Amino acid sequence: MKLWRWLAPDVGIDLGTANTLVYTQNKGVTAQEPSVVAVDGQKKVLAVGNTAKQMLGRTPGHITACRPLRYGVIADFDLTVDMLRHFLNPRPGRRRLLRPHCMIGVPSGVTGVERRAIQDAALQAGAQEVQVLEEPLLAAIGAGLPVKEPVGSMVVDIGGGTTDVAVVSLGGIVTSRSLRVAGDEIDEAIIQWVRRRHNLLIGPRTAEAVKIAIGSAYEPETGAIAHACGRDLYNGMPRVVTLTAEEVHTALAKSTRAIVTCARQTLENAPPELAADIVDRGIWLTGGGALLRGLDRLMAAETGMTVHLAEDPLLCVVKGTARVMEDASLRPKSPHIA
Repeated sequence: MKLWRWLAPDVGIDLGTANTLVYTQNKGVTAQEPSVVAVDGQKKVLAVGNTAKQMLGRTPGHITACRPLRYGVIADFDLTVDMLRHFLNPRPGRRRLLRPHCMIGVPSGVTGVERRAIQDAALQAGAQEVQVLEEPLLAAIGAGLPVKEPVGSMVVDIGGGTTDVAVVSLGGIVTSRSLRVAGDEIDEAIIQWVRRRHNLLIGPRTAEAVKIAIGSAYEPETGAIAHACGRDLYNGMPRVVTLTAEEVHTALAKSTRAIVTCARQTLENAPPELAADIVDRGIWLTGGGALLRGLDRLMAAETGMTVHLAEDPLLCVVKGTARVMEDASLRPKSPHIA
């Protein structure tokens, strides 16, 4: 291996609304943490990732824990720079001799300004060069789909802030749609349901725990329950309610139907030959949101297609960056490089 590659290995980043994953060349996935930053009143970073997530909703007045990205794009530029700096150089006491080359996945629906903001944030965080590729293409590559061949492959990448649906062929995206309904929106649906039906205010972490425990997109598990603790909206006192899988399924129905509708609309826009390929090969689900119980069965029932859940769906995008960095032939003809 060349010495400069050892001193400054390429880095692939899945910069997600909910989680950030980092692949370092020759080391594998070196970071998989929530996209959360905690700062004090002077904007000094106190914690990043798992430690910062533990602070969400539990900080005193002089500390703020927040997510610097929303819907897959930057909401707070300075905090995003601080977070990326932490992931690019997890040992701040040791300075790199050379700055790394970075590849970052972004939602397919981002604007040029939003794309440029991500590039600038990575450059300020310590990257020498930044290449930005669309997440559904990276997810297809990471899932092992034959993206370079003249056949159609369809991927539905469900993250924390966005759902990206794309039909891929010959190393590029033929048609795609991006929807701002994903993991965070599903959590919010549970929060609003509990508020309306039980007059109880719960936090995002509690809603996420309920989703993981008993959430389902297709047929809820009979008899499954989960407990949610929050603040009573009538008297302000803490209270615990018992939620059933059936009512959580009802709460999630609008969000899951929106994801399926987005997939159907993408199929309708696909060229006939590629649509025929998808009938034969099926639809692939990637991203952390794809782990919701029954989502593959719901999409199969609504589209009439075979639906596959990718192996390690949460890692598909970051694995895609790894494969692109190792195989230059997988890079699009017109890459976006800063």
